[in-house]
Amino acid sequence: MTYFDFNSASEQTSFDLIPKGTLVRVRMTIKPGGFDDASQGWTGGYATRSSSTGSVYLNCEFVVTDGEFARRKMWSLIGLHSPKGPEWANMGRTMVKAILNSARNVQPGDNSQSAQNARRISGFADLDGIEFLGKVDWDKDQNGQDKAVIKAAVTPDHKDYAAAMGAPRASAPVSAAPAANAYAQATGRTPVTGRPSWAQ
Repeated sequence: MTYFDFNSASEQTSFDLIPKGTLVRVRMTIKPGGFDDASQGWTGGYATRSSSTGSVYLNCEFVVTDGEFARRKMWSLIGLHSPKGPEWANMGRTMVKAILNSARNVQPGDNSQSAQNARRISGFADLDGIEFLGKVDWDKDQNGQDKAVIKAAVTPDHKDYAAAMGAPRASAPVSAAPAANAYAQATGRTPVTGRPSWAQ
């Protein structure tokens, strides 16, 4: 008789939920749903359309990148459209704006040209793989069990943002000459590379 020896197998890891309110740095990836609507700017197959409700959303996975809960995964939807009205899509736009503010170190109240540029994307591909600071919440799964989710991004105005995100990524060059500062302020780009200042 053949025996399989499991004595050397690793011990089970805890599957306790990440506590509500925990701030975690996460990498967001989008599970492609294959639904495109060029008139809405939904291209690349990233959006998903529900066959039962007609709603359209981004099916997102969030992986904790470091700290106590590193490699833990959570899943949430970001709404793009609902036949019931604009509320879900508006919530989705609010979430994406907060994600961009968090990922690109932009204060929510900053309306400078560089900040406005940082809140623009050319398509959903710009969100696939983005890293930001998220706040853990709990929701119910299809079986009524609690599950950890990311429903909010934590922006630079939060007191714990800098410590949780690590070294801040400046949204404008701090040691540039006055002319360069004026250029960056007006265009959101540095004169050296032409790239958006948040992308340096």
